[in-house]
Amino acid sequence: MRNSSASTIDRRGVMLVLSSPSGAGKSSIAREILSKNSEIELSVSVTTRAQRPSEIEGTHYHFIDQKRFSAMRDRNELLEWAEVHGNFYGTPRDPVEEALSAGRDVLFDIDWQGTRQLHERMPEDLVRIFVLPPSIDELKSRLERRAEDSADVIAKRLANSALEMEQWSEYDYVIINEKLELSVARVQSILDAERMRRDRVVGINMFVEGLINQL
Repeated sequence: MRNSSASTIDRRGVMLVLSSPSGAGKSSIAREILSKNSEIELSVSVTTRAQRPSEIEGTHYHFIDQKRFSAMRDRNELLEWAEVHGNFYGTPRDPVEEALSAGRDVLFDIDWQGTRQLHERMPEDLVRIFVLPPSIDELKSRLERRAEDSADVIAKRLANSALEMEQWSEYDYVIINEKLELSVARVQSILDAERMRRDRVVGINMFVEGLINQL
């Protein structure tokens, strides 16, 4: 009989996407999930958007110009890209593929356009969660409390929120972010369950065969 040990079983990483209209709270949820999980890392996007005062280069985004973004896109170095509110965002391909192969999860804080592209390219690795605000009044209030965008930018984000929320049905899970603590717990539950899916467990067939052969 052959020995079988659970310590020999690895898993492939999960691509966990959080999307929402601006101000619904996906970034706050993402920060909490990152702080609670040592096996997950944030996919740091490149963007042509101007850097906000609270943002750190290489931590929140890689801030690049339009010329460099176009070059990365044309060389197929971006796993997904999109234009949002007049700015371009994209996900570098290599860091994501390396993380998944090593059994690490990758968290994406991206919009529906980018999520759709990820699903077209890597559907088996993807888990999509859409975050909704409890009300439009609360959505507007959160944008104003953030105090990092002009009144014109806030108005533009609110105007675009209807189109963004219309994409909810393309996602695997939907949560209403009324209380941050509860929303984080729900996302964590989803992540825990998805990590245990049998098609993500590397070598599970051989492990089960080993157990049976010991009988």
